[in-house]
Amino acid sequence: MADPEVIQDGCFHDWSWNENDRSHEIVLSGQNLDHVKFHPSWSVGTAAVRGTKALPRACRSYWEISLQQPFYGTSIMFGVGTKRARLHVDSFVNLLGEDSESMGLSHKGLLWHEGTSREYSRPFLDRKSALISILFDGLRGTLTYYKDGESMGVAFWGLDQISADLYPMVASTAAKIEMRLVKTRRSFISLQDRCGALVADMLVSVQQSKCLPIPSVLQEYVESYKT
Repeated sequence: MADPEVIQDGCFHDWSWNENDRSHEIVLSGQNLDHVKFHPSWSVGTAAVRGTKALPRACRSYWEISLQQPFYGTSIMFGVGTKRARLHVDSFVNLLGEDSESMGLSHKGLLWHEGTSREYSRPFLDRKSALISILFDGLRGTLTYYKDGESMGVAFWGLDQISADLYPMVASTAAKIEMRLVKTRRSFISLQDRCGALVADMLVSVQQSKCLPIPSVLQEYVESYKT
């Protein structure tokens, strides 16, 4: 299956994992803190981390997470959550979806939300590696998962009814599991948004935008893409 349209006709979405919004059992690394390592020594619980930016409600957002090792343990999860979603618990649980503050997909093929689960896909237990992708449609209020480029279908509905900001999240009970955020994209919100992204792509630095004969509002857009 081809990449979602948001990848083909959209722009880079500037976010990564939040150094200040993570479990103490998570180590972030990489130039943009795009690499997550869970429980670097051994695991005695469940750890999670939130993204640095809330998902925009006026467009669609897409991100890809790469794992290059076998799935194992009680739960390895991918999903979204509010600022109130827990980031750590000293027991082995399905942390994303334990209550109404988050929702997620576990490597066992189960979707979790409000403390209940339902079957969604075949388990990933036989996988030595995988590319898990997530499409958040802020306009329709849906969340869709992809595995190795193939859509697994809409997983959650009604996200547009959640008033609190939602953030990308990952969680794991398994020790030494590593994930890498390899792609973050979003669709354009408006024509102004599209123009700002195109102009920013042609510039080397923020300083160059200050020399352009463009409206101040558009200049602010351009600067936001380059910072």
